[in-house]
Amino acid sequence: MPDVPRYAHPEAIVTTEWLAANLADPALRIFDCTTYLHYETGTGRPYRVEAAIADYRAAHIPGSAFLDLPGELSDTASPFAFTMPAPDDLAARCAAKGIGAGTRVVLYARKSPQWATRVWWMLRAIGFDDAAVLDGGWDAWAAEGRPAEAGETRYPPATLAARPRPGLFVGKAEMRAAIGDAATCSINALSPELHRGENDRYGRAGRIPGSVNLPAAALLEAGTLRLKPPAAAAESFAAIGADPSKRILLYCGGGIAATLDAFVLHQLGYRDIAVYDASMSEWAKDASLPVETG
Repeated sequence: MPDVPRYAHPEAIVTTEWLAANLADPALRIFDCTTYLHYETGTGRPYRVEAAIADYRAAHIPGSAFLDLPGELSDTASPFAFTMPAPDDLAARCAAKGIGAGTRVVLYARKSPQWATRVWWMLRAIGFDDAAVLDGGWDAWAAEGRPAEAGETRYPPATLAARPRPGLFVGKAEMRAAIGDAATCSINALSPELHRGENDRYGRAGRIPGSVNLPAAALLEAGTLRLKPPAAAAESFAAIGADPSKRILLYCGGGIAATLDAFVLHQLGYRDIAVYDASMSEWAKDASLPVETG
């Protein structure tokens, strides 16, 4: 097992204990980022997207606001559900929600941390580094009997200037160019059956040729939504050939689960990581792009 005693960027992970002790910090901006995917057949789309605003209004971490990822933080003109907006556009949208200079942002989600890591990765892509993910999310907070409140919180607008980091998101051209490239490791963060091509949820069943599989859920402790210890996570990536010297390209169904893999890789010290934003929602529907199964 690789000797990885701690994550490389612990400031980007906060515990429920830390958050409970710091709720009164006036610089803190806490956001529920949850989105639900309702899998339906016969609709011609992989899932129906629902921002979890109703659950947030019913109960949330005290003082936290809500981020409507598909509605407020995605390019709704795109044919794909979660397309990253242009950097300046995203910065303006985040500033309107209260994210900006002098704020410390904590992101959490329900049922999967992938919604929080998606927003974290987007913020990193526009140069905002004062954000962290709540380990265990709402589920851990609630299970521990910590306080909750109903209703809705809104933060005052802030000022946020985009400082884009090119290369944190890629498109289908980069993914296609990586096929057969020994210096690149393409990783599918979807479930094993989707990777093997046993489900045609996104169109043509299968995966991007040559890609390997590390489901986002495999990076979480069994029975919880907390991240696995660093050594266990490092072992999982090493087992699929994700060498730190390689460029790592991550994809999934719509660029969400892939960000959990990306977040953990960043924590493990990998430096050349990118997420394919449209992922299989685009790739599987483009007949000019190859897929493989098995």
